[in-house]
Amino acid sequence: MRIKRRHWASVAAPAALALLAVTGCDSTSDAGAKPAATPSPTPVARVCAQPAAGPAKAPAGAVTVDPKVVGDLAAKTKSNPPNTTFWLRPGKHRLDPDRYAQVIPKEGNRYLGAPGAVLDGRKKNQYAFGGSARHVTIGHLTVQRFVAPPDEGVVNHDSADGWVIEHATIQDNSGAGLMAGAHQQVRANCLRDNGQYGMNAYKGGGRISGLVVEGNEIVGNNTDDWERRREGCGCTGGIKFWAVDGADVRGNWVHDNRGTGLWADTNNNDFRIENNVLEDNDGAALIYETSYNAVIRGNTIRRNNWVEGRRQAERGDNFPFATVYLSESGGEPRIEARTDKIEIYRNVLENNWSGITLWENADRFCNSPANTSSGDCTLLVKDTDRCAEPAIAKAPLYADCRWKTQRVDIHDNRFVLDKSVVKCAAKCDRMAVLANYGTYPDWSPYQGERVSEAITRKQHNRWHDNVYVGPWTFVAHDPSQVLDFGRWQATPYRQDVGSTFRARDGG
Repeated sequence: MRIKRRHWASVAAPAALALLAVTGCDSTSDAGAKPAATPSPTPVARVCAQPAAGPAKAPAGAVTVDPKVVGDLAAKTKSNPPNTTFWLRPGKHRLDPDRYAQVIPKEGNRYLGAPGAVLDGRKKNQYAFGGSARHVTIGHLTVQRFVAPPDEGVVNHDSADGWVIEHATIQDNSGAGLMAGAHQQVRANCLRDNGQYGMNAYKGGGRISGLVVEGNEIVGNNTDDWERRREGCGCTGGIKFWAVDGADVRGNWVHDNRGTGLWADTNNNDFRIENNVLEDNDGAALIYETSYNAVIRGNTIRRNNWVEGRRQAERGDNFPFATVYLSESGGEPRIEARTDKIEIYRNVLENNWSGITLWENADRFCNSPANTSSGDCTLLVKDTDRCAEPAIAKAPLYADCRWKTQRVDIHDNRFVLDKSVVKCAAKCDRMAVLANYGTYPDWSPYQGERVSEAITRKQHNRWHDNVYVGPWTFVAHDPSQVLDFGRWQATPYRQDVGSTFRARDGG
């Protein structure tokens, strides 16, 4: 098992990454095909090592908060009107020792930390900032050592709308460093070493829209290793997104998280995930699960999934655990978004444990006991109870009661694999499009190979115009169908038209 090393400021700059142009290939589907262009490397947001300093003096009209007075921040927030700016002096600020003591902002309040200003929960307080006030700003402040319960967060605990969190360091907390509301902006923060998530983008009883996550460093989260404590919970990640309708996730450095880097789970839609550096996460760099319509472009993705991928391989599991994993997710023109497909292009994937897997669980659909998003249905069916026999076996419910991996367009990416770097002999070299044999429940209309046939041949999932360097293999239809590049390009799969392939190890 690999022992991982932290990279707070020691990772080589992407500009130094050697991305060799492919000048020849061992195989191509078209003698006249032009190799895909080499994507440009992505700059790194090194926020934790060099946080931007806050104002050294109180802004005009601001209320000054004294770190020597316990509870001063909460008390002054309560006694001042909405739209007040608070300036926290240098030093360690504390709340009252009651576990539920917290700051309840009023609409439009701004909280700015001076250089060295820290709000410390002392492992006693659960939450730092909560309540339902909108348009609150928190900037240049370190928030640390709060003990939020699992699935709850420390900053914006109640998922209020319109908050701006910028140039903050949110670290060493239990639960999630922060929650998210609609139209929240999370910019240039250090989200580090939190117990469960850096951010949990979840809003109880409603969807989140217009979320911006830009220029943050998201590192070392899930220190409490929740996937081991609750096996199969799907409850960790650098960031986890739930039912977010419209998100721009760009220019972040997501690295060295225990588990997945970015994970969108259950009825997310309209994501743009672009120009991020995703590296050295124990699990997948990106999971897009039971969700819709996304653009994933211009990302640098390297050395991910070494821990979890190797663990599954050593257990003898033949599933193609991938670094970019699309599970029951695809393009859907009937759901409004900036795109009507999932497009993955101009990314560099280098020395990860496997590449991209498109998967669809034949037994996972609305009302199925195998639906791990229990109680949820697709965005195309308002009344979940309609997804039952006999109606589910006929149009439109046959199509609309299941999340489908469809309309996925993977092109102009560069896939590099050197097994001597990854230190693997097998099962780390796969691209895949597949499903399982449907068996469950007994009234399911998706039994047998129906879903395997659909995802592989009928749902418009295609790779093309990519560059492969290294000994890649390909899986189609089901885990037993492991193909070389020639068979992957040939009938009946006809994948990677216009792509180039050089089988030698390395980049």
